[in-house]
Amino acid sequence: MHAAMTRAWLIGAGSGDVELMTLKATRALAQADVILVDDLVNPDVLQFARADALVVYVGKRGGHPSTPQASIVAQMLDHLRAGRSVARLKGGDPFVFGRGGEEQQALHAEGIDVEIVNGITAGIAAPAAIGIPVTHRDHAQGVVFVTGHGAGSGEPDWHALVATRMTLVIYMGMRRLDEIVGALLAAGMSTDTPCAAIESATRPEQRHALAPLREFAQVVAREKLGSPAIVVIGGVASLALVREAANGVTGQS
Repeated sequence: MHAAMTRAWLIGAGSGDVELMTLKATRALAQADVILVDDLVNPDVLQFARADALVVYVGKRGGHPSTPQASIVAQMLDHLRAGRSVARLKGGDPFVFGRGGEEQQALHAEGIDVEIVNGITAGIAAPAAIGIPVTHRDHAQGVVFVTGHGAGSGEPDWHALVATRMTLVIYMGMRRLDEIVGALLAAGMSTDTPCAAIESATRPEQRHALAPLREFAQVVAREKLGSPAIVVIGGVASLALVREAANGVTGQS
């Protein structure tokens, strides 16, 4: 193995808009011999890859068949052992619900160093795309990022999360939105709590819905919002309305 010649990167491609990629991400992509790309990555970011780079699509879209994690790691190791540099390109940030931690552990176990290149995660970019700050001194002293699909990890402690009074940003929560809303109401969250769902944030097809918690699931269903989407629950979501009112827009962007 030509350890000195090989390099590995876990790169966050950001939330969708190519211009939200970091300079470091574009530089790393320009160096990689092989690029393993997730489904949710905007293919336009590959403009920064070398023309002769091998690009492999490896899936990982929530709710759809995808390449098993072990297979992705095995492909990375095969290329690295052959002396090729490998970039693992993920949507958002590799260390925020991106399984980057698992990939780093697997590579470290084989004696391979991997450089982490952060990306702007959807949990920050999606709210911002409709004018919602995830923290605001008048509304929330912090923000909690939580996954809504619960696969293999059990259910979040919704009572504890409600008690924090922090902004809740939920990834992968659209298919279980009814259950999540019910759990938050059961945990004592106010029925008037402002909520937002943002689909395909920072992309041209971006859409969103706004409603108080008691009506939120029905409004999202009526607007036919789907994945990928970010859900924001908390006082900060009311700030999206201010921007809409100023623009004379209601309902969807």
